Amino acid sequence: MQVWPGARYPLGATYDGTGTNFAISSQVAEAVELCLFEPDGSERRVELYGVDAFVWHGYLPGTEPGQRYGYRVHGPYEPRRGARCNPYKLLLDPYAKAVDGKVTWDPALYGYELDAPDRMSHRDSARFMPKGVVVNPYFDWGSDSLPRIPYHHTIVYEAHVKGLTMRHPGIPEELRGTYAGIGHPVIVDYLRRLGVTAIELMPVHQFVDDHRLIERGLSNYWGYNSIGFFAPHQGYAAMGRLGQQVQEFRAMVRALHAAGIEVILDVVYNHTAEGNHLGPTLSFRGIDNASYYMLGEDDPTFYRDYTGTGNSLNARSPQTLQLIMDSLRYWVTEMHVDGFRFDLAATLAREFYEVDRLAAFFEVVQQDPIVSTVKLIAEPWDVGPGGYQVGNFPPLWTEWNGRFRDTTRDFWRGAPSTLGEFASRLLGSADLYQDDGRKPVASVNFVTCHDGFTLADLVSYNEKHNHANTEDNRDGENHNRSWNCGVEGPTDDAEVLALRARQRRNFIATLLLSQGVPMLSHGDELGRTQRGNNNAYCHDSELTWMDWTNVDEQMLDFTRQLIAFRTAHRVFKRRRFLTGRAVRHQRGTPLPDVQWFTFDAREMEEDDWNTDFGRSVALFVNGEGIRERGPRGERYTDDSFLLCFNASEIMLEFVTPTAEYGEKWQVEIDTANPANLEPSVVAAGGKIPVPARSLVVLTRKL
Repeated sequence: MQVWPGARYPLGATYDGTGTNFAISSQVAEAVELCLFEPDGSERRVELYGVDAFVWHGYLPGTEPGQRYGYRVHGPYEPRRGARCNPYKLLLDPYAKAVDGKVTWDPALYGYELDAPDRMSHRDSARFMPKGVVVNPYFDWGSDSLPRIPYHHTIVYEAHVKGLTMRHPGIPEELRGTYAGIGHPVIVDYLRRLGVTAIELMPVHQFVDDHRLIERGLSNYWGYNSIGFFAPHQGYAAMGRLGQQVQEFRAMVRALHAAGIEVILDVVYNHTAEGNHLGPTLSFRGIDNASYYMLGEDDPTFYRDYTGTGNSLNARSPQTLQLIMDSLRYWVTEMHVDGFRFDLAATLAREFYEVDRLAAFFEVVQQDPIVSTVKLIAEPWDVGPGGYQVGNFPPLWTEWNGRFRDTTRDFWRGAPSTLGEFASRLLGSADLYQDDGRKPVASVNFVTCHDGFTLADLVSYNEKHNHANTEDNRDGENHNRSWNCGVEGPTDDAEVLALRARQRRNFIATLLLSQGVPMLSHGDELGRTQRGNNNAYCHDSELTWMDWTNVDEQMLDFTRQLIAFRTAHRVFKRRRFLTGRAVRHQRGTPLPDVQWFTFDAREMEEDDWNTDFGRSVALFVNGEGIRERGPRGERYTDDSFLLCFNASEIMLEFVTPTAEYGEKWQVEIDTANPANLEPSVVAAGGKIPVPARSLVVLTRKL
């Protein structure tokens, strides 16, 4: 076989039409073998002689897409010094753009002998390892381009590739649970009619099912266990595993873009599937352990773990930082994705020990001409000390606002002393984001997500029910801020069911009427349940798949109505924080852009916010404060609204404000009576009944 010197960049396997360049980075390697695999499983080894700046490279003429490969790295095996090279272990290329096969758990996968952890293993792991695949870089994108939807117009729909499509009767069986399933017209049309503007896919990077889960008959369903940051997970591919998954993913993106829907990826750059010091040697560990991972300062045998998974990637290492940035750029430029949600993003800010918002990772992202232009969403916490960093990320970033989730749940379940914070969350959390120059859109608001109860379960269970996880119900969050409305779990009590439905509408309405970027969790609009399991990460089954045959049509209609309402009214998606300052008024005295009232129309005072028993409030939002220009230079204004929140246990008669705020008000939304809503009109100073635990929205009629 001919082997030419090749080039050190780009890293990975790069096909140019006549052959393939292979390049892999390792500072610790003494020799690197490229291993090529035939369809019958036979292996050919080619030593890479080209070395530049610690990059080992070679060019193989005639090597084409579909070729399976891996690496063997020769070098020191000295765990106490942080080195774990073992040429008996086939290693997956960190830059592999496609992966064939999956990990088959066997003692050969470990760099040490299981019965003697201090002794290096000489067992060959090749037949138990997935292989990298050379891919065809060419794809007909047609006229595809990134939709570039502004944050303030964005509505995010978090979804799982398999969970969203696996049970949909309108998708051919062979396409269910795949990228092609999401790109199928029935799913694209569903998302379009729902009104969301972006789908945020749970991890699609190649990931590994943990050995411990396989032994218990479970799997790593959520996918937060990455091993390949360039490769679409082959388990979600319908068309094939020898590079076809790349083209299938691209076709999915193209179909969603054609409908005006952005694609955001949930990415896991904080750790890998190799686990702690007793984990398997699959890729990074055997290539350059000390460069890729944060090792113990006193004893490099061990790993620093800020993620709860056994290891943390070393984002201060140039090698790791390049890997992350190359991966991000690849998904934008070659796969056309529109943004990223970074799992446990606080870990990426730990250069040494503390979380540092000026860490190298954020500086590199800030100046990158490609990555800095797409949506960047942080999960602003990890499990390390000082890891909860909501509100502390740099200005370029938006954040999952966990405080919005917690406060909204507390308010509607009737927890004491939540009124003031609830008001802040409703208006975009200025207390978290305004001081560093960010806008309301820095707050990605959510009530539920993949992690925790579904919306239906949030109002049906006081306690988690995770026994199916085989951990004696010890896993998962214990403090869910949930309320079962009087009965734990399923019931046929009509009053309880009505209250639960009303609470779900309250949550959806609060989410979609709040300043910031709303995010829905897939299936909440249909009534999806996980039967009280708040940590269903390990269930690839009907427990987690959306049930398209038992749809709560009333809830679906209500969600569509609220999304359409938000989309039509700019006052709920302001680009600046509302301040209470007066704005121009078409008639009479200028009014504030926002004003809070007690239920009896008295302006809220400090004592009203601080009462333990405060359960109700009214919010006037002034649409005349909108001063935006449209694409043709036209000026926009909007209607003004009065939002009446009643989280108490009794019906309250809210009084509309004095005539200067509006002479007449018409009911637009009523979470207690969504199906038979009558467009009743109330005069200034009139009364509008708001049932217990409900929300009413009125439009000003001048």
